[in-house]
Amino acid sequence: MKKDTLLGVFKSKGRLNKEANSKYRSPFQRDRDRIIHSASFRRLKHKTQVFVNTEGDHFRTRITHSIEVAQIARSISKYLDLNEDLAETLSLAHDLGHTPFGHAGEDALHECMDNHGGFDHNLQTLRIVMFLENKYLKFKGLNLTIETLEGLLKHNGPINELKTINKLIGSKVFKNKIKFNTFPSLEAQISAISDDIAYNNHDIQDGIKANLFKLEELCEINFLKNIYVNYKKKINKKNYKIAINQIVRDSIDLMIKDLITNTQKNLKRLKIKSLKDIAKSKELIVCFSKNIQSSEKEIKSFLRSNMYDNKSVLRKNQRGKKIIKKLFKIIQSSPRKFLTKEQLTKDKYRAISDFISGMTDRYAINLYNANK
Repeated sequence: MKKDTLLGVFKSKGRLNKEANSKYRSPFQRDRDRIIHSASFRRLKHKTQVFVNTEGDHFRTRITHSIEVAQIARSISKYLDLNEDLAETLSLAHDLGHTPFGHAGEDALHECMDNHGGFDHNLQTLRIVMFLENKYLKFKGLNLTIETLEGLLKHNGPINELKTINKLIGSKVFKNKIKFNTFPSLEAQISAISDDIAYNNHDIQDGIKANLFKLEELCEINFLKNIYVNYKKKINKKNYKIAINQIVRDSIDLMIKDLITNTQKNLKRLKIKSLKDIAKSKELIVCFSKNIQSSEKEIKSFLRSNMYDNKSVLRKNQRGKKIIKKLFKIIQSSPRKFLTKEQLTKDKYRAISDFISGMTDRYAINLYNANK
């Protein structure tokens, strides 16, 4: 076990509900295992990443994406001598709060909840692990460590406005054990940027597989063009698919190397020597160099134009939105048909939101079809 004075989080601050430590697993290994064994994690296998789950067996879903993020985060954390288990846990859990039909479903549910506190998939992840996953007799939720809760809460950085948190979770439930306006641990920062590395590169792979664009069109992006020219003469019809995998693999590798190098520079430049220094930092420590940041913007812009705004993708997104809004109306009109009295006691609309956001794509489609 490493000393707590190092940059990695190896000693936990504990849990909101006290539990005895395990003789065989660290607190962060237990967190990871609780996530993996949760119903919400299992349901991610039937939730949209970009393409609706029913479209094909080889497109990524939320669960495969989460596993890929965890693999990248573990690799980076291991090299930097940080806590791999915490980084993996945060990566596996980061998308638990996503609705069916991806971001289109989230937008639709947020519109439905506009007058009732709204919807945010990051905070929904906290609702799931803190309130909705019930597997223990002594407490509600999964009772994860403070470090895991903080990392999930600050997936997008420090929290300076508590209004939404108070509506969806309640800041008091954290028992003053989390400082909202500070940057999270390096492991949490690694998990967040590993998410970007994974979806940027793997969406390219899925986009080519869906015939939305061709491998050669990636030359519009200078970063990928530089990789492509290394293999251009070797690519033919027989190895075309392999070449795609190779280029995406090289892209991920270059991004990870840049991230590690730049993070090490930041640690030195900012004189980060301990966990307290990380919390006091006024800027993100784990980040790409300016060159890769620019390349990442290019990749996002390319994917926006060629994939996310593609007519066929938008058409399916619109259908997903329609299904979510229709289901909200159906459940709102007859809530006891779908939810228990206990679920509806505190906040009917939040209970409906919890129910819909937890649905898989196919469950939502089937329920919609059964109630036309």
